Amino acid sequence: MSLQVIFQIVLLFFVLVTIHEWGHYYFAKRAGILVREFAIGFGPKLFSFKRGETRYTLRLLPVGGFVRMAGEDPEIVHIQPGQTIALRLSDDQVTHIYLDQLDQRSDVVIGTVEKIDLEHELKVRLEAGGEAETFSIHPQAMMVTKGKETQIAPWNRQFGSKTVGQRALSIFAGPFMNFILAFVLFVTVMFLAGVPTNVKIEKVEPNSPASQAGIQAGDIIKTVNGTEIQTSTSKLTDLIGGSQDKKMDWTVIRGGKETPIQVTPAKNAEGRIMVGIGLTSDKRGTGVGEALSGGWENMKLATTQILLGFKMLVMGQFSMDDLGGPVRMVEVTSEHASAGLPQYTFWAAVLSLYLGIFNLLPIPALDGSRLVFLGFEAVRGRPVDPNRESLVHFIGFAALMLLMIAVTYNDIIRLVRGES
Repeated sequence: MSLQVIFQIVLLFFVLVTIHEWGHYYFAKRAGILVREFAIGFGPKLFSFKRGETRYTLRLLPVGGFVRMAGEDPEIVHIQPGQTIALRLSDDQVTHIYLDQLDQRSDVVIGTVEKIDLEHELKVRLEAGGEAETFSIHPQAMMVTKGKETQIAPWNRQFGSKTVGQRALSIFAGPFMNFILAFVLFVTVMFLAGVPTNVKIEKVEPNSPASQAGIQAGDIIKTVNGTEIQTSTSKLTDLIGGSQDKKMDWTVIRGGKETPIQVTPAKNAEGRIMVGIGLTSDKRGTGVGEALSGGWENMKLATTQILLGFKMLVMGQFSMDDLGGPVRMVEVTSEHASAGLPQYTFWAAVLSLYLGIFNLLPIPALDGSRLVFLGFEAVRGRPVDPNRESLVHFIGFAALMLLMIAVTYNDIIRLVRGES
């Protein structure tokens, strides 16, 4: 595998995951939700930096990503009455709340908490030196413990404070961005590949029915049994497949002249009915209208095939070898990357579409499941118990990870055995 192919594989997965998570991030920010982390990958951090309120991280396992919004996880350490803390103030507002190493802090107020509200009132009442004083807390104040700073999240910055519509949009935006990217890539493929103007013979297998009939590379197929072929290779293969051991009347254009040829398809060693030719086509540039309509048609066709695959999965019409994990994905992506830019772009479009559709399935831990819970909330008029919802998503995530391990193991065994 060349360095270029490796780069194309890494670039593809990075773009697909980033555009998905950016959809979540952008609409969460527009709704006023505090986004704590924008992560590509799972597991230990490889690289991270903070810009504004959000930390951007690259993690070890390249199996997805996540946007961590305030209020989704109980990641903030709670401060209890009676606890000793230190406050740093600026312009009469608390900007930092220190929970440890208090004797090492300078220019701070140290005292015992009598009352604190970090979500609604944004105030803390502290008893220090026998006197109690109330301090206002800045809405972007930092809690500091064990050398780690965590920005507080007032209620109006938390995920749960937003309307059902705002939350649903921030969740749906991830898959939606994958759909947008898929369409753009399908349209790009139309520009890269061009529009076929005919069906032409690229090669003729030696000692094949086509060779015996006198068909030559470079021949343009005009009609078969009186049927205009135009640019439809599928029409040609259907006619061949239904004509085993039957003479077919072909008209080809050779050197600008129409030439009649009779060819008799035969079954090969694999049981396929063939004449022994490879096909290509002459192409012209693609117009904008053609690219848009062709890209849309390809997207609809790919969507149908993906949904059919999910249907077979649900009905149990599959074997373990039909599933693929990261290893199989890298293997297939390498093949498409090596086949040229149009094929690589087409595969990227299919993967982006697949990622969008898969994430909308009502499987716990996926975006589709979260949308289902929001639907329940909209109907009931109140949210589902957050602890129960978190448990469902945790179980779903664990199940997906176990499945990922299983299919990855199967991929490795298949590679060791030399199976394709």
